[in-house]
Amino acid sequence: MVPLGDYVDRGDDSKAVLDRLLELATRCQLQPLLGNHELMLLSALDSAEGLRFWLQCGGAATVESYGGDLYNISDAHLSFIRSCHRFFETDDHIFVHANYDPKLPLDLQPDRLLFWEHLMLFDHGMHTIPARHSTGKVAVVGHTPQENGEILDLGDVICIDTYCFGGGWLTALEVATGQIIQADREGNLRYK
Repeated sequence: MVPLGDYVDRGDDSKAVLDRLLELATRCQLQPLLGNHELMLLSALDSAEGLRFWLQCGGAATVESYGGDLYNISDAHLSFIRSCHRFFETDDHIFVHANYDPKLPLDLQPDRLLFWEHLMLFDHGMHTIPARHSTGKVAVVGHTPQENGEILDLGDVICIDTYCFGGGWLTALEVATGQIIQADREGNLRYK
């Protein structure tokens, strides 16, 4: 299982999300990715400026889920976040939080792309999508919200961010079969 990041700041109970991920790690091969919100949390621990920025980007809800004190975040949760991968790769797929440069090896991807840039970039009046990665593998990404609740499947790139944080669906993709499983905030499921 490869969760694509943003476990914190994207709902009312970040603590419960991290508890669930730690529990999942005991039951399956979990390969969690860092998201930009985890990076902001780690930066908040290092500087007052990082803390101010993070609190404006959803960090306040995360702090509230830990009883209103940033330093209530458990060592287990911080260790989990620090152990998350920048990317993950299988025989057929690459997994990144946000975006990638198709010409660069995964270990040389800049943070700006991996964690911050939306998949569709505005370039001289045209939307652009990165080409198939030089490995030839299909990229599975998040971070670029699909407000219609449908995944964006372009063949070479599949974006599974279906706007969960804004009231849409939380989406899982079984890459081997193409099966899509989605859940909304009320726990309703849909399969595609």
